[in-house]
Amino acid sequence: MPTPANETSPLTPLADTISGLDRRSRFELVEEISLDFPTHHPQGMAFAKGLTFLSSVEILEAPRPAADPALRTPGRGSGHVFVLGEGGELIRDIPVGAGSVYHPGGIDFDGDHVWVSVAEYRAASRSIVYTIDPHSFEVRERFRVDDHIGWILRDPGLDLVFGGSWGSRQLFTWDTEGRLVDQWENPGHFVDYQDAQLLGPGLLLCSGISLLPQADGTALELGGLALVEPLRQRIRWDVPIGVFSGAGHVITRNPVAVTADESGVLIHAAPDDGDDDGGTRILGYRII
Repeated sequence: MPTPANETSPLTPLADTISGLDRRSRFELVEEISLDFPTHHPQGMAFAKGLTFLSSVEILEAPRPAADPALRTPGRGSGHVFVLGEGGELIRDIPVGAGSVYHPGGIDFDGDHVWVSVAEYRAASRSIVYTIDPHSFEVRERFRVDDHIGWILRDPGLDLVFGGSWGSRQLFTWDTEGRLVDQWENPGHFVDYQDAQLLGPGLLLCSGISLLPQADGTALELGGLALVEPLRQRIRWDVPIGVFSGAGHVITRNPVAVTADESGVLIHAAPDDGDDDGGTRILGYRII
């Protein structure tokens, strides 16, 4: 059940640092790992047991667009979760999905398993939620949802699962068996969340993108980060991100994962597709 909005929980040290970001914050590129295999269109990223898990969708037949994204055709494709070593080498390519359900979304590691949602590539469709064992790479179906779920994670402290719909216009809470606990409309329209990770009990770091039309007919990729408290049905903080890859994509376009060490916070991102100039690279940015 949602917690009253006037109750404020303390931030974790990582969340406290992230919430200090503003438009003047600067980012220094300190790490760049090129991925030397077909990465297709990466979606989410998580670190588990010394490995990097990267979800990606391979488009074999693009859906036909429609003004209402729920009316797109399903298209055809394959879902992948790539398992990478420390240097970005491919250790395993784990297939996920079934039939027209082939689009993995944002992922997270709950301390035991990597949680992955795979959806049809259209809004208001259907999804399958899986977990992957980071030791055996065994894939287990957990539950199904009658909607497009674009990212998912489990909060082990609360034993609840959180996720977002197409563009994260609807936010969901389930138990681990897939029973719906809560559903609420995202009050923010700043960016559409594409990936998310747990920063503390009931506290999510969501990352995403908006495409803003320009006067010359092009579109600007606006990135953003947000701290979201789903049990309180609120966005606690958000900030625009205007840092771009060499291929011209804002770094929060798709996979994002944030870590911290003694030298500070590192934002890891993989905004570029396999067919972009230079291919997919995992970029590490230090906040300075």
